[in-house]
Amino acid sequence: MLPLVENPASASISDKVLILQNITHEGPGLLLDLLHERSIGFECCDLSKEEMIPDPGSYACVVVLGGPQSANDTTPSMALEIRRVREILDVGIPCLGICLGLQVMVKAAGGSVVSSPTKETGFHEPDGTPYSVTLTPDGRRDPLFKGLPDRVRVFQLHGETIVPAAGMTLLGTGAGCRNQAVRIGRRAWGLQCHFEMTRDMFESWTHVDPDLRRMDRENLLTEFDRIREEYTETGRRLLSNFLESAGFAEAGRATPEGRL
Repeated sequence: MLPLVENPASASISDKVLILQNITHEGPGLLLDLLHERSIGFECCDLSKEEMIPDPGSYACVVVLGGPQSANDTTPSMALEIRRVREILDVGIPCLGICLGLQVMVKAAGGSVVSSPTKETGFHEPDGTPYSVTLTPDGRRDPLFKGLPDRVRVFQLHGETIVPAAGMTLLGTGAGCRNQAVRIGRRAWGLQCHFEMTRDMFESWTHVDPDLRRMDRENLLTEFDRIREEYTETGRRLLSNFLESAGFAEAGRATPEGRL
């Protein structure tokens, strides 16, 4: 695991963020920038390196990132991840899941993960329309999307999708793959699309991800550069909203309200 990053005022461990990586190259991206800027402590656990998940109850919030695995895998590592995420949801620790992270959360909470009606890869629908997420009425009221427009550009990289269970709230929809953002309970959110990429991070994905390697790399990078300002602003706002919902004020210290 990466070493703990201490807050300036000798913060307790409850003032830290736990980041679960399902594959090494799908890192926290823009979230990492925000954590450094706000001097928020964090610990990364790379599950693809068989690192053990620490007790999530020792952290202010948890972020579960994407990866090439499926939440339907029957491997011991996926079973453990789902069990740990179920514990996180059961005790009400604020949690954010991205792509596979969303699917793991939904599976842990009693929903299903199925093949997507449309495999979504890159920045555009098959007809050339930009991938976007449109907020539902619940999404427009949700603190995760505070300060964001009703429709935002996104990047997609998935072949599976979720079927929410009863009690989950649909916050955002897409054209080809409907269920793009959900809330589970009060302070757990999942996003099928990617908001977290930096330019360097995306460039590395184009080298290693098999779906992206089948696409025109220069076109992908050009499109990212074209929407980079809008994309980065959206991602930073959304991730900032999550940190604030988890109790982290602008100065970076967790408040009592960060826990249920």
